Amino acid sequence: MRAFRCTVAASVAVTASLLLAAPTRAADVVIGVANWPSATATAHLIKSIIETDLGQTVELSEGTLPDLFAAADRGEVDVLPEVWLPNYRSAVRTYVDKNKTVTLVPRGVPARQGLCTTRQAADEYGLTSIDDLKSPETAKLLDTDEDGMGEMWIGAEGWNSTNIERIRAKSYGYDQTMTLIQSDEPVAMAGLDVAASLGEPYVLYCYEPHHMFALHDLVMLEEPPYNPTKWVVRTPEDDPDWLNQSEASTAWAVSFIHPAYRAGLENDQPDLVRLLSNMDLEADTISEMTYALIVERKDPERFASEWIEGNADRVDRWLSE
Repeated sequence: MRAFRCTVAASVAVTASLLLAAPTRAADVVIGVANWPSATATAHLIKSIIETDLGQTVELSEGTLPDLFAAADRGEVDVLPEVWLPNYRSAVRTYVDKNKTVTLVPRGVPARQGLCTTRQAADEYGLTSIDDLKSPETAKLLDTDEDGMGEMWIGAEGWNSTNIERIRAKSYGYDQTMTLIQSDEPVAMAGLDVAASLGEPYVLYCYEPHHMFALHDLVMLEEPPYNPTKWVVRTPEDDPDWLNQSEASTAWAVSFIHPAYRAGLENDQPDLVRLLSNMDLEADTISEMTYALIVERKDPERFASEWIEGNADRVDRWLSE
């Protein structure tokens, strides 16, 4: 099987030699790394495979996913390891469907998202439904700054899910009882750690795959099942009055995580496109990766190398099928 990898590396070297006339870049491949843990994990995994098995240099470019989509549109970023849907449906319409400058890999990893609290808060305070967030009693329970409003984390700046959680809060009505906190994820995770250790209630936007479910016994708040007729989501890019013109009063749709890549990469880097198209990571595997990087604080490059070594047959299949 290693012979196959050498063959791939040799073919890539020939391809690379044919691209010498292309504009100078800092690396053969640029991977856009969005600002959440699993994107970091998958980006380093792809980077290590490209460097080891395809024999190319890789640069990681960090940013919000909308900015990275725009960079791919300009030809400055080659790979987007994680595009969450339906979160970034608007960007897909713009860059994949309209501009045709980005290609979305059809294969996706199933995911889920919603609002969570700790099991202790659910059992002790009966905080089990999203409707509970509208009650004055729940607001008082979650009020940590004594302003009469409860506090809950809805995501980081720059995430489309954060805007959608604002829409959901307005649609359900708990924006009248809860202060919607936007902050970097590590700050929210630290708050969850402290609340859980003290036995205090805490409510936050949660998504899986994510290591938070391995660290804490979390309960997703109950809400009506997804109904597409009750999801009309506009973005700030679509409409300056996006919040008032939007509605999302049911649960999230079943979500998927797709890799994407710059259109034209099929011709420039066919082996890389084959890799991206064949990658079949499971949600549990991605959660284990984020746990290793965030909780165990393993070096991303070392972790990726060790994972590849332990899953050599699987990686070979991604490169050969």
